[in-house]
Amino acid sequence: MPEQTRPATPAPETAPETKASAEKSPSPEGLSRRKLLGTAGATGLVLGAAGGAVGYAAAPAQATPLSSIGSEQALFHVKHQPGITQGLQARGHLVAFDLTAGAGRKEAAALMRRWSQTAQRLMAGEAAPHDDTDVARDAGPSSLTVTFGFGRSFFTRTGLEKQRPVSLDPLPAFSSDQLDPSRSDGDLWVQIGANDALVAFHALRAIQKDAGSAARVRWQMNGFNRTPGATAHPMTARNLMGQMDGTRNPKPAEADFEKRIFVPAAGSSDPAWMAHGSYAVVRRIRMLLDDWEKLSVPAQEQVIGRRKSDGAPLTGGSETTEMDLEKTDANGDLVVPLNAHARITRPDQNGGAAMLRRPFSYHDGMDRDGTPDAGLLFVCWQADPLRGFVTVQRKLDRGDALSKYIRHETSGLFAVPGGAAEGEYVGQRLLEA
Repeated sequence: MPEQTRPATPAPETAPETKASAEKSPSPEGLSRRKLLGTAGATGLVLGAAGGAVGYAAAPAQATPLSSIGSEQALFHVKHQPGITQGLQARGHLVAFDLTAGAGRKEAAALMRRWSQTAQRLMAGEAAPHDDTDVARDAGPSSLTVTFGFGRSFFTRTGLEKQRPVSLDPLPAFSSDQLDPSRSDGDLWVQIGANDALVAFHALRAIQKDAGSAARVRWQMNGFNRTPGATAHPMTARNLMGQMDGTRNPKPAEADFEKRIFVPAAGSSDPAWMAHGSYAVVRRIRMLLDDWEKLSVPAQEQVIGRRKSDGAPLTGGSETTEMDLEKTDANGDLVVPLNAHARITRPDQNGGAAMLRRPFSYHDGMDRDGTPDAGLLFVCWQADPLRGFVTVQRKLDRGDALSKYIRHETSGLFAVPGGAAEGEYVGQRLLEA
């Protein structure tokens, strides 16, 4: 479970493709419960009997939103697909589809056209193109993003083997793998994220209905993160082990960010249709929380190599202080152990290998013995998975102290093309080449 992850609340420069959608003043008849509550909260009015509420509903001109979370909008027609460089979202769904028997390139193209149209409308806070369920009627866009990718098997099913990137070769086996094939891989992959659970579910349902007879769900997983604004100031997210998770994630402001995360438009061995795209590695990593929580906090910090309270390296300073890998204690022992997770995952310990981690936590109930089925829906992005995820995971495989407390249960690798231009659908340059 490599270390790098994005902060839960994005800094302005990390989400350049997001805008606030304009709020329309509601009519008295159309004032929703949410708007009414927002009005009361904004003015400090204490509503007494029912008459007070009715009287306030008659003055919609003063209505203000309860918060700004619902008004944030991510753009669909962008250079890179949405859902990659945006900050962590409060709710997420990952779903893989397989094309049905008899469905090929023609049906796949029609499906991607439908999905792109639906994603564009929903991300703008509009209803689905047809048969909208009204689940998200009262909400704004809530930073909804919908991201599409193609698995290795997709190219065989559509007769496009010559267009399949070498980077989609199967991932190697790792010692911590206990993979369930029925919940791994897939012809098509969709990532949905939003800062409102109903908005995210609404998108999931619309995408699933749009699949029609062309594709069926292979597997689906649900995740969550801390809601933006839940902390007094922007902070790095914590995972279900209670650790700050994401201090060293690559940042768009870094000079080599594009080169590490996205396929270039020229000078690449990847096919042309992957220009400005990226490769997503998806892993369901179960955290063995009962074992982890038996450790003392100092013991947990030795496993990670960082303080649990503030994410600072054990060698001192703050969260962003550079880790001193050579520092020793009074006994001459390294302060950050050789097998500490934070030491092993550092890019300078892996030939510069880096990936943009953008995961969700998950909790799928309890096993019969009461063991929590919980952990991380690990999603990482890179221009080359062999130089990114595989390089780091191989190093972790050789002696990461965290390995005994986690288990990789599912796996997938997907080619995620660049964003669709105006008038295009995602994958059009592949399917109509």
